[in-house]
Amino acid sequence: MSGSMARMALAGYRLAGIALYPFAGPYLTYRSMKGKEDSSRRLERLGYASLPRPRGPLVWVHAASVGETMSIMPLIRELRRREIHVLLTTGTVTSAALVDARLGDEVIHQYVPFDLKFSIKRFVSYWKPDACITAESEIWPTTVAELARRRIPQIRVNARLSDRSFTRWHNHNTIAEALFEKLALVVAQSDLDAERFRDLGAWPVIVSGNLKTDTDPPPCDEELLARYKAEIGERKTWAAISTFDGEEKAAATVHRALKPKSNLLTILVPRHPDRADAIEEMLKAEGLTVARRSRNDTITPETDVFLGDSIGEMGLYLRLTEISFVGKSLTNEGGQNPLEPAMLGSAVLSGPNIDNFRDAYQHLVKKGGARMVRDVEMLAKAVHYLMINDPARRKMVEAGHDAMDEMRGALAKTVKALEPYVNPLTVSARLQPKTAAAGAAR
Repeated sequence: MSGSMARMALAGYRLAGIALYPFAGPYLTYRSMKGKEDSSRRLERLGYASLPRPRGPLVWVHAASVGETMSIMPLIRELRRREIHVLLTTGTVTSAALVDARLGDEVIHQYVPFDLKFSIKRFVSYWKPDACITAESEIWPTTVAELARRRIPQIRVNARLSDRSFTRWHNHNTIAEALFEKLALVVAQSDLDAERFRDLGAWPVIVSGNLKTDTDPPPCDEELLARYKAEIGERKTWAAISTFDGEEKAAATVHRALKPKSNLLTILVPRHPDRADAIEEMLKAEGLTVARRSRNDTITPETDVFLGDSIGEMGLYLRLTEISFVGKSLTNEGGQNPLEPAMLGSAVLSGPNIDNFRDAYQHLVKKGGARMVRDVEMLAKAVHYLMINDPARRKMVEAGHDAMDEMRGALAKTVKALEPYVNPLTVSARLQPKTAAAGAAR
């Protein structure tokens, strides 16, 4: 790496909030992997492949975690329909489990290599991708530079830039331009996102809308759903989903405030289930009775809170209620995806901090499918109002469905934008001998 490129990479890491020190690569590698990944697959993070590369065209698709993976699944299936191999990288155990459950043999899954020169070079040399498609917002300087050096098109889809990220990049405009100009195409979620990418040097940039609007609703086990509905019976329910630290306490406060007025059950789904033990202790200290999904507990008439501390079962929890507060919006910043609850028939409530999903909330609020709350007291009042006012709740649910219908279409726009890159690969894939043995790199 040249001196200027090294400085650009270092500045890029600083922008991403990562502190680098001389010779810190091995230390960062170890610390980043420790306790977070399948130990049998750690070498994948250093660029070592654990699976053979099939013959024929291959597109490297990267989705950082669960949300990005969910959003890009329809696009992956479109690539597979065109007989193009898909190498899908993610960064977490949770997303790897989701890939296995939802996509299985449709894709080749690997953990994304660390953004270090030796790991990226090893990874790209082995897989030889014909193009790289990245979902949403991550920018990794070494990866961008290496793919550009090899003239591999880099395409960003469902692209967004939060206020904070845009400000950081804009304050280092020269570095940003050196990176963003290397992108072959940006397909942005909104007009604002598109404007920001252009300001930072990306070109061309088009707007597609949010790919999450074209995903299927999260599935659930029908037998489990029937069981929990029977256990809940006629009780009123509300859910606080994708919650972060502080929001579980807020949910407990809401439950205690409403308990004298209604025989309610609170469904609490933390964004990080590994915090469940601490959350349960907090709820018990508040005098609340807890049933945990991970223990397969029964929801009894005495249960105050059903703690959804499992992975990949959001579809179950959302089908148990028609009122959903979406977290990382009240005591944290950025917000979480409101589209799944709207899709599955919930009136959506959110705190004011929704920077990462501003466009989706604007559509939902405009149609009447979502309401914003300033604080815990306002949240409690909104939950109570929707519990006792069936017409108002149903009106919000229907408005959410209408907003979802209006927002759909991002997949078709994205596929059309990708045609100059995908169509030649489709032709090449269909010319490949059908009996070609998998496993040999081109």
